[in-house]
Amino acid sequence: MSGFKDFVLKGNVVDLAVAVVIATAFGKVVEAMVKIIMELVGKLVGTPDFSNWKPAELSIGAFLTVLISFLILAAVVYFGVVKPYTAAKERFFPDEPEADTEDPNTELLKEIRDSLRARPGL
Repeated sequence: MSGFKDFVLKGNVVDLAVAVVIATAFGKVVEAMVKIIMELVGKLVGTPDFSNWKPAELSIGAFLTVLISFLILAAVVYFGVVKPYTAAKERFFPDEPEADTEDPNTELLKEIRDSLRARPGL
């Protein structure tokens, strides 16, 4: 059971879940933007497929709707999931201070420096 607890709390499960939700919502933003661009291309070039082409009118309203929806979703996820999760994690599982460990190479370099200083005539 402790392995699962470590996986959920110390792994990036929450980060991954937030990323999936945000990516899904952002996909809608991209789709709406692609639709606008394709409509412009259709007006300029003619019809490069456009499945059931009709005289295209820019539907910027649809893009703005999806964009606003994305921003609202991102805010809800951030303030409803990320902030409380971070606060709880800091409260119940504070970061352990790092031990003062020095790189072995640094210690070796200090010894070489000290022996060079101790040599007469330098």
